[in-house]
Amino acid sequence: MATHKLVNTTWHNVLGTVPPALTIASGDVVITETLDARGFDKNGARPAHGPNPMNGPVFVTGAEPGDALRVDILRMDPIRPTGWTISSLAANVVDPEAARGLPARDTVTWRIDLESRTVMLQEPPSELQSFVLPVEPMIGCFGVAPSLGQAFSTATSAENGGNMDYRGFRPGATVWFPVSVDGALFFAGDCHAAQGDGEIVGTGIETCFEIELRLTVEKNRRLVWPRGENENHIFSVGNARPLDQALQHATTDMLNWLTSDYGLSAEAASHLMGQVVRYHVGNVFDPAYTMVCLIEKRWLPKPASVG
Repeated sequence: MATHKLVNTTWHNVLGTVPPALTIASGDVVITETLDARGFDKNGARPAHGPNPMNGPVFVTGAEPGDALRVDILRMDPIRPTGWTISSLAANVVDPEAARGLPARDTVTWRIDLESRTVMLQEPPSELQSFVLPVEPMIGCFGVAPSLGQAFSTATSAENGGNMDYRGFRPGATVWFPVSVDGALFFAGDCHAAQGDGEIVGTGIETCFEIELRLTVEKNRRLVWPRGENENHIFSVGNARPLDQALQHATTDMLNWLTSDYGLSAEAASHLMGQVVRYHVGNVFDPAYTMVCLIEKRWLPKPASVG
């Protein structure tokens, strides 16, 4: 399997059917340096603009509609000593009465120690002088081209992925996307040094990363929604608005996964899910919200097929 360095000269604010920036074989590894959510690079230059300019797309040879693209997140290293966030909670995550009293939505800078992999506010409020966080890398926006020639904004998400801002999209995780066009056309960007659940200020700590990903085609694995796996869990992702619809998509996909790949009846899957499912919240700021349905691997029977 080959390793490729992807150096973009053009970035995209949509996930759609656009000319590929790189063509690879299934199973190859791609290394690339991302821009931040506003289009600034590691040196402070601005070769693109927001929202969430994407590296790619990568054309994966052999990927066809009806397949799945497996994305193994191998490594994420911060490459800029600063990041930024917004200084106030988003108005849509608090009660309407409380929104009137929120502080101004200013941009604030965070210092990233690239050696210790820690991050802290450059000018913290007096109450947060000792507030130091570990760098916890995650990919905010990634996915594949949707079907029917559509192009979805990187400000939102759908069945093909997109701006999901889920903290579980981190090194060590594997994510599967449903392939809808030849080559899959994979995009990635909008990486965060840290972020709370929900991205409730409207950003994570936005900065630049070098990311290393393995892209593999899994034939005839007909997915509807993104799926993932880490060392302890499998998880299904639903993207929609309102939030209960996103939860329904994620729950339905988990039910389908258990009955198709793990050999459970709908009754058995219902018993299992009813007692051991956990939910995580991804983005609740953008047009589509993200809900994630997780099950610990220790509760799963041996899969009947690749799962």
